[in-house]
Amino acid sequence: MSIIGIELPHVGESVTEAVIGKWLKQPGDIVEKFDPLVEIVTDKVSMEFPAPHSGTLKSIVAEEGETVAMGATIAEMEVDAAVAATTTSHPDKTTAPSQAPPAGRIGTLIQGANVGPTGGTFRDTALEDRPRPPVDAAPAAPRMPGQGVPRRGYSPVVSRLAAANGVDLETLTGTGRDGRVTRKDVEAAIAAGPSAAQPLTEQPIGEDRLVQPSPIRRMIADHMVRSVSEIPHAWSTVEVDVTGLVACRSAQRQLFRERHGVDLTFLAFTAYSVARALRENPLVNSTWEDGTIRLKGRVNLGLAVAAPDGLVVPVIHDADREGISGLARRIAPLVERARSGSLALPDVQGGTFTLNNTGTLGSVWGGAIINHPQAAIVTTEAIVKRPVVLSGPAGDVIAIRSMMNVCMSFDHRIIDGAESASFMQDFKRYLESWSVDSELD
Repeated sequence: MSIIGIELPHVGESVTEAVIGKWLKQPGDIVEKFDPLVEIVTDKVSMEFPAPHSGTLKSIVAEEGETVAMGATIAEMEVDAAVAATTTSHPDKTTAPSQAPPAGRIGTLIQGANVGPTGGTFRDTALEDRPRPPVDAAPAAPRMPGQGVPRRGYSPVVSRLAAANGVDLETLTGTGRDGRVTRKDVEAAIAAGPSAAQPLTEQPIGEDRLVQPSPIRRMIADHMVRSVSEIPHAWSTVEVDVTGLVACRSAQRQLFRERHGVDLTFLAFTAYSVARALRENPLVNSTWEDGTIRLKGRVNLGLAVAAPDGLVVPVIHDADREGISGLARRIAPLVERARSGSLALPDVQGGTFTLNNTGTLGSVWGGAIINHPQAAIVTTEAIVKRPVVLSGPAGDVIAIRSMMNVCMSFDHRIIDGAESASFMQDFKRYLESWSVDSELD
């Protein structure tokens, strides 16, 4: 038998660290390959990381609540010598090959987060019907910059139980591992009566209320700070006359649904247009990496979707290869999974550019935060009818048109005004190219 290190897996190019949520196995436990080993929380997802090998868990290196870099050793396992011989990891090293669970996954989504321009969460409801180890010990909140000790945090089960019964977790003395508050501690507080019952996250301070962010909310905040700190944002806005697009959708919406079984949405048109503009402006579809610019070979379009738990950003891979009908058929189930909280990990990986649509919320102008490490994000705003001056052979006339503002935030290290203008004009050209009798491929 040999001892090898178990690494924290990489779950995306923009994810550099994660918080250890809850260990599902303890030292001395016999573990089968692909058994859930530990819950990890990142600013993209929360997931159960499966054991990459069969063996015995010897020690836990990264404690619950600890912030750990991707690729760092989080535990040690005792495995057969034959298994150890195929790895490069040893007790004194921090490298171990990643091994995937069945179906090519690196883990299974649990209640967690996929962070877009303004943050958000999604969960895998399939887990609710699957037996899981009891959740008693509470994962601590992530460590914030300048802190030497992680903030106190609690497991979802403990938090929900306390919230439902008005128990202030900060007043409880935990009896779990390392003094963490367990479910039994909360149940004891409930049995003790109203004296322990206070709001979970809101603490009154005079006329104000102090709200403690969840661990995921803290990671979202860190992600946003990182984006605006590392990326020099610049902005550009153009007006788009979408009168023809609106007429096209109205005229063909019913027939489109009969033919393709999905609704013809404005999102399909904007996704089609932005994907083609990205193909013609590859610099916008890129990232800044250690002083170099990586031009992405694929157009993987992230779509900001408003879900019950917040904003999520599922990805349409190779969006530039689809027509309107193909995009509509792919967008509809993806948006439904986002809103129902049933996105899979591949649904949120690999995005190269993000399309944001705050127009559905009534916004007419905005400057979104770039989804790090992408080079830009574009926002389509509300379609508003208003008088517009049109020039023609007979001179200028005033007409009522359907107008939409399109706003772009871009990384000024990669993109200058000229490149931004080129992309925006191409995007505008595609959006304005539709008419009542346009063919929808």
